[in-house]
Amino acid sequence: MKNLMLFSLLALAGCASSGTRGDAPVDVAGADVVSRTQDNGDLVEEYRIQGQLRMVKVTPARGAPYYIYDRNGDGRMDSDKDGASPVYWKLYSW
Repeated sequence: MKNLMLFSLLALAGCASSGTRGDAPVDVAGADVVSRTQDNGDLVEEYRIQGQLRMVKVTPARGAPYYIYDRNGDGRMDSDKDGASPVYWKLYSW
C-alpha cells in the first residue's frame, strides 16, 4: 500500500513538471517594455519587438496578472471566432 501511494505521488509530480515551463508562447527576449498605470491602479506592460506589439501583461490592483499574446506576429492581439481576445493566467510555477 505504501509503495502504491509513493508511486502515485511520483507519477503526479512527473506530470506536473513536464510540458512547458510557464514561459511566454511568443519570444519576447530583447523586447522593449513600456509600463503604464491605469486610473484604477492596474499596471499594463506592453512588450514590443521592432515597434510591433507582441504581448501585453496586465497586473490588476487586486488579483493575479494575466497575459494577452500575438502568436502569429501580425501586429494584432489574437482573437477567437467571436472577436474576443483569449486571456492567459499563470497557474503555477516552480
